[in-house]
Amino acid sequence: MKFGKRLKRQIEESLPEWRDKFLSYKDLKKLVRLISTTDASPQAEGEFVSLLDAEVDKFNAFFMEQEEEFVIRQRELQERIRRAAESLRPSEAGYAAEMGRIRKDIVNFHGEMVLLVNYSSINYTVAGLAKILKKYDKRTGGLLRLPFIETVLKQPFFTTELISRLVKECEIMMEAVFPAAEEQVERREREALAMAEQSIFRNAVAALITMQELRKGSSTYGHFSLPPLILPDPDLLQSLQIPSPIPIQ
Repeated sequence: MKFGKRLKRQIEESLPEWRDKFLSYKDLKKLVRLISTTDASPQAEGEFVSLLDAEVDKFNAFFMEQEEEFVIRQRELQERIRRAAESLRPSEAGYAAEMGRIRKDIVNFHGEMVLLVNYSSINYTVAGLAKILKKYDKRTGGLLRLPFIETVLKQPFFTTELISRLVKECEIMMEAVFPAAEEQVERREREALAMAEQSIFRNAVAALITMQELRKGSSTYGHFSLPPLILPDPDLLQSLQIPSPIPIQ
């Protein structure tokens, strides 16, 4: 699953403060290797489950903290747009400068939220919970994966309704501050997008499109399938000139 590792690396490069918020897969893998295939004691399983529980708690704390922060940031952006509209005229130089800053901030903000929507996918599958639990069951002959995943599906970090709604509301804001109007406005839009070309949003969506295309190969959907990817509107992607998906080797 090179695409998953590549996506995780892109997130860590774009948002280094997220680096320690993913599953400690290597630590769990070391613990699995220490468990004998012929002597999977209750103590060994208890230690493994305790570490898994701690990781899930970490996911939940980070996910909910980010959601709260995004709610506040979205309100602040809405307030900035309102103040600019009320205090400045479109013909004033200050208006253009402020709207340029707002547009750039909205693009980056939207990108971070798109990443958080798919944060659960990364921790669930690629070098994540499902994978390490499968290794554990194979090593011990146990059946830990299914009951543990049942509980994971009910966790806050796996529930994305709020953040998905914030993404949609942010896209409405983007449509409002990127009007397709006069030639001068269109030029400013292109300049604002050029500044954001290497932003979080551009890199993130390119990787997410790759994940979406890979999932098209599967015709089945089960209870433990990956949560659906939330991607921006196709017209918005085209307007932002998102590059082709990253190559899969």
